[in-house]
Amino acid sequence: MKKGAAAVKESAEESRKRLDLKVLQPIFPDTLDQAEFLMSKLIRVVDRDKKHAESDVCQGSIGFLSDKGGLRVVNLFKDSLGSFGLTFYPDPDCEFYYVNPTDRDNYISLDEYFSYLKMVRVNELQRVAQDLGAKHFRVTYKEEQTSFSETKTKAQAKAAKTGNAETSRSETEKKYSMIDVAAEMVMEGHAPEMPTLVYLAKDDNVQNLIHLRMTGGEGFHNHKISIKMSHSSGIRESDAVKIDTVLKSLKISGNATVTNEAVNESRRYLEYEIDF
Repeated sequence: MKKGAAAVKESAEESRKRLDLKVLQPIFPDTLDQAEFLMSKLIRVVDRDKKHAESDVCQGSIGFLSDKGGLRVVNLFKDSLGSFGLTFYPDPDCEFYYVNPTDRDNYISLDEYFSYLKMVRVNELQRVAQDLGAKHFRVTYKEEQTSFSETKTKAQAKAAKTGNAETSRSETEKKYSMIDVAAEMVMEGHAPEMPTLVYLAKDDNVQNLIHLRMTGGEGFHNHKISIKMSHSSGIRESDAVKIDTVLKSLKISGNATVTNEAVNESRRYLEYEIDF
């Protein structure tokens, strides 16, 4: 009977451990080496909570997995950040980060994500101008504004058929409003050298500009292109909706939503004018 009672107790203990593993989903150093483990695009840096600190199955853990709103999130314990081999912008003192679209091991604070990507793309365009031997360049940050104006027209018809009718028509007019000149410089100019692209490597307009300069010789003097910022942004609108769901489930709110920023990003452009 004693052996039977001990076996039942051991079985109950094993069941409890299996339940803890399923609920707490701890991550250990060797978890990172498993082929099936992938670092999520959205990560969260947190303090080691009481449940993970006191659970037998979580001893030695460096973080845990969670699923919020259908989005898998890797949670990193602050006291174990070095185990993940990641870098953080601007520092590791924020809570939510999203992966850098050009560096899988670099994560950018969610609060600064869009402003950071704007800055690095402007900086890259500056380096492109220097490498191509430009004498002058200007990067203008612009946002497409959409306004709605309603016009009304009256259509008179015979009383016997339709009577007096008033129809309304909504017209959408698109225009661009200059936000600011993000960068401008006058230089000496020199023979072109092939630039190295990182954030704008897949932008066809930038690639074409470089090709024309490298092959155009003396006949290529001025060029202007428009770069749509959403084409090189790492957060798509569909991803932004899921991120907002995670933040909402954690009762975290700010003065903007990631979805709104992603939508706004689709209306933002960098106008690049360069002279040789």
